[in-house]
Amino acid sequence: FDNLFSSHTMYFSIRLERTPFFFSLLQEHDIETPHGVLHVTMRGVPKGNRPVILTYHDIGLNHKSCFNTLFNYEDMQEITQHFAVVHVDAPGQQEGAPPFPTGYRYPTMDELAEMLPSVMTQLKVTSVIGIGVGAGAYILSRFALNNPTLVEGLVLINVDPCAEGWIDWAASKLSGWTSNLVDIIMAHHFSTDELTENQELIQTYRLHIAQDINQDNLALFCGSYQYRRDLEIERPIVGLNEDTVNTLTCPALLVVGDTSPAVEAVVECNSRLNPTKTTLLKMADCGGLPQVVQPGKLAEAFKYFVQGMGYTVAKHPHRWGLDCGQQCMKRQFFVSLVTERQPDGLCGR
Repeated sequence: FDNLFSSHTMYFSIRLERTPFFFSLLQEHDIETPHGVLHVTMRGVPKGNRPVILTYHDIGLNHKSCFNTLFNYEDMQEITQHFAVVHVDAPGQQEGAPPFPTGYRYPTMDELAEMLPSVMTQLKVTSVIGIGVGAGAYILSRFALNNPTLVEGLVLINVDPCAEGWIDWAASKLSGWTSNLVDIIMAHHFSTDELTENQELIQTYRLHIAQDINQDNLALFCGSYQYRRDLEIERPIVGLNEDTVNTLTCPALLVVGDTSPAVEAVVECNSRLNPTKTTLLKMADCGGLPQVVQPGKLAEAFKYFVQGMGYTVAKHPHRWGLDCGQQCMKRQFFVSLVTERQPDGLCGR
């Protein structure tokens, strides 16, 4: 079924979507926020007092190209039977998005984060577990810093907490920002080795970036990410500044492929977060898109992350704590995915 509804602040359609393993209620919304309209897609309905899983994609992608492989994976679908999911598309990045009018000022990264409380209010969502990739990971981190009571946990893939370095900024300017936009985004997602070795994946995403997303809209989103400011987070010191330091207060799972261009940035982010609440997962045999290349490993990591927060994905959901045996299994699983112990050194940005 496909019906349209409207109000002063939200327009949405409802349909029933068949995924490979389940049927799920799919609602698409255009939600007014203080900084413009956001297109969001909601799968399922909120389950009791459980948080909603909220995703935010990277530059050059939308929620489908970024997350469909992961969320259509059987193990992930079993998890999402117990959580509603809200996929956020950055302004102008969704399928079929019209071009912005001449002179339109795209929201800054801070403003993109400030749009999310309006989404939660309109959808009657009280708290979220965020999953973000690249630019989306930055936006969700900023959102959690501004609204710690709304975020129960974060899975941050390829997150970069730093402002763009001067050398990177100059290189992008010298190479011609708009004329080589697709190449710049491909280099953001994939290592040099990936660009030459995994031709099928590379060709798929190159065509998607070049053909499926409005290029003017895409350049605006990329520009916003290019001019992001530093997250200004720092690791708390026990007994000294835990209550005053600016850092994430929720549990965080940092994820990066071992050959990803983002390894250095993710290690830097890890060095700025509370080690008692942060897990760094460096996935072996994986590049810049772990949610696409290794969806099974990421789904299992997410399952343990959610269980560690006190939520079960058993047939009859309820909150619970992990016993010692389950904690041991969780540690063994993460060790099996991490190729080396990560240093706390700073990135050169």
